[in-house]
Amino acid sequence: MPELPEVEAARRAIEEHCVGKVIKKAVIADDTKVIDGVSPSDFEASLLGKTILSAHRKGKHLWLRLDSPPFPAFHFGMAGAIYIKGVAVTNYKRSMVNDDDEWPSKYSKFFVELDDGVDLSFTDKRRFAKVSLLEDPASVPPISKLGPDALLEPMALDEFIESLEKKKLAIKTLLLDQSYISGIGNWVADEVLYQARIHPNQSAATLSKESCAALHKSIQEV
Repeated sequence: MPELPEVEAARRAIEEHCVGKVIKKAVIADDTKVIDGVSPSDFEASLLGKTILSAHRKGKHLWLRLDSPPFPAFHFGMAGAIYIKGVAVTNYKRSMVNDDDEWPSKYSKFFVELDDGVDLSFTDKRRFAKVSLLEDPASVPPISKLGPDALLEPMALDEFIESLEKKKLAIKTLLLDQSYISGIGNWVADEVLYQARIHPNQSAATLSKESCAALHKSIQEV
C-alpha cells in the first residue's frame, strides 16, 4: 500500500516535471468506484487549458493546484501510483514508462498530456483509490480531518512528548491514527518503532522521555 514516502515521491516528480505546463489533453476513466462524484466528461472539461501551478501533499493525499479551481485530488488506496512517461518516479521499484510499454495503461484513471509533450497518469489496478475534483481540497474531509503531516509538519519534541503522555493506546495503533499524525501506515510504523527500539504494543503514555525522543527522531529519518 502506498504510504507517505511513495506519495511524496510522486509530488516531487510532478513539481519537477509538470509545474508551469498547460494541460492540452485529458482522459478520465469511466469508473465510478474510483472517480468520485463527477462524470468523466465534466472532469476532462475542467482540466483542459489549465496550467499546473504546484503539487501538494498531506499524509497519503495528493492534489494539484491549477491556475483556477476546481483541483484534482488523489488518495492512493491500496495500489494507486503516479507515472510520468520517461521519468523514474521512485528509485526502489520499476516506475519508468518506456516507449514499448502500454501507454496510458489500461489501469489509468486520470491521464493528462501537457503542452511540452510530457504525459502524466494516475493508475490503480485494485480500484481502492479515489480521484476527486474539489474547489479547495485541504478545507474539506478527508484532508481537513488529518493530523499534522509526519514529514512536513513535525511536532516540536516537547509537544510530541506531552501528546504521548495523554494517550493510553498502543503506540503502533496511535501512529496509524491519521487524525493524530498523517502519513504513517503499517510498514512505516513498524520500521519507525524498530529503529526507536519500542515494542508496538507498549502504551504511548508509558514511554520514557528518552523513548519519545528516539521515536520523534525515527519518524523523520524513516
